[in-house]
Amino acid sequence: MNIEIVALTGGVGGAKLALGLDCLFPAGRLACVVNTGDDFDHLGLRICPDVDTLMYTLAGCSDPEHGWGRADETWSFMRVLESLGGPGWFKLGDGDLAVHVERTHRLRTGESLTAVTACLARALGIGTVVLPMTDQPVATRVLTTEGRLDFQDYFVARRAEPRITDIEFSGHESAQLTQAVRSALASPGLQAIVLCPSNPWLSMDPILSVPGMRSALRSAGVPVVAVCPLIAGRSVKGPTAKIMSELGIEANPRSIAMHYASVADGLVIDAADASWADRCPVPTRVTPTLMRSLEDRKRLAAETVAFAASLRARRDE
Repeated sequence: MNIEIVALTGGVGGAKLALGLDCLFPAGRLACVVNTGDDFDHLGLRICPDVDTLMYTLAGCSDPEHGWGRADETWSFMRVLESLGGPGWFKLGDGDLAVHVERTHRLRTGESLTAVTACLARALGIGTVVLPMTDQPVATRVLTTEGRLDFQDYFVARRAEPRITDIEFSGHESAQLTQAVRSALASPGLQAIVLCPSNPWLSMDPILSVPGMRSALRSAGVPVVAVCPLIAGRSVKGPTAKIMSELGIEANPRSIAMHYASVADGLVIDAADASWADRCPVPTRVTPTLMRSLEDRKRLAAETVAFAASLRARRDE
């Protein structure tokens, strides 16, 4: 692999920026390390929501309204399942279901999640290298005032309503960095590592919890730039600001910078938060970060890469 950019990503916000980066670099030059802490077994199938959201986004077949799932999806399976008394809380469209069936079949024959994901990405015509954060199962569990909840129970079934007191990543101690992730981070052409504007606690921390991940990021020898998922103290999408409040953390760019203090060299923040630029513990780049269109995604990706280049030039002076 001759990777130039490695992006750590999860969720819809991360996939949006990943698409912008995908538009900037030729096939095989961008690698996305994707959160798998959301993965779970449902109806006997292995579901990988963040991996699939990224693949559908990069393949141009994601649902434009929700950002997850497939566009022009049909729902015959769910209608029949619910008519039989089966669970309807987690929606599986017919096209989406085919991906889960194929993934589960391949995993059961002994293929790794990395290998299966590479096959699915190729079938979808994706040039970017899509890498699960690990091949071992890591399960995000949310501790709430109503008890411990598996991530999908909290996020989908309960719509992120219970109040969070802590978050844990079950199995992360036994997880290992894959050779593919190691190779991407050790690529001789690597220019920068980007932490996408995903939820730091639910999407990025599972990736960073994999033993050796933080040290591999620092050993890469290139700038690590995070993109703030907040604009004026609010989440663009999802419960980031809500979770920060429940954990007693102020919802501002400084808090995000502090959260990434051990790995990030810089932070991209929105123009609405320009007053925080001098209050962050790392250099900042102020630019509009709301991604409504493909042009927004490409522009933010270009700004982020340019910021990383400026940090590298400053380091080399």
